[in-house]
Amino acid sequence: MKKIEEYVRSIPDFPEPGIIFRDVTSILQDADGLHLAIDLIQEKLKDIDVDVIVGTESRGFIFGVPVAYNLHKPFVPIRKKGKLPCETIEASYELEYGSATVEMHRDSIRPGQKVVIIDDLIATGGTVEACAKMIEQLGGEVVRIVFLMELAGLKGREKLARYDVESVICYEGK
Repeated sequence: MKKIEEYVRSIPDFPEPGIIFRDVTSILQDADGLHLAIDLIQEKLKDIDVDVIVGTESRGFIFGVPVAYNLHKPFVPIRKKGKLPCETIEASYELEYGSATVEMHRDSIRPGQKVVIIDDLIATGGTVEACAKMIEQLGGEVVRIVFLMELAGLKGREKLARYDVESVICYEGK
């Protein structure tokens, strides 16, 4: 079987010159790659006591739901503002050009629950930092954050320094 890195398609000079885009869709489009990615993410949780799996829109859903299913845990989606039907809480964060807001249902995390956040990629860390703040606002405890891929050159791990962060693949650049 191939290593997970071999399933990632790297596209040079996208979206701009000097950037290497790490394409997760090449993992999703291969049954073995998808299976391996989910297994490797789940492996990062083998010694973690967790009550709830949280995933960010949209690729955090793709990887988080099968892990939640395999562990027989509930899954909580965190979505872009305006996409959830019930009462929500929100957190905003800065992007390279502007800001964004994410939301989750106010009743999705109960005080004292141990929560794992799963996402496909950590770049600057802003999205997941906003997610962690909402979970804590609801009384949950973020016990681990797992990413399939990490772009270490963007220093997102520094923004999440107070959390237990794991990544399956780490690329040194941006």
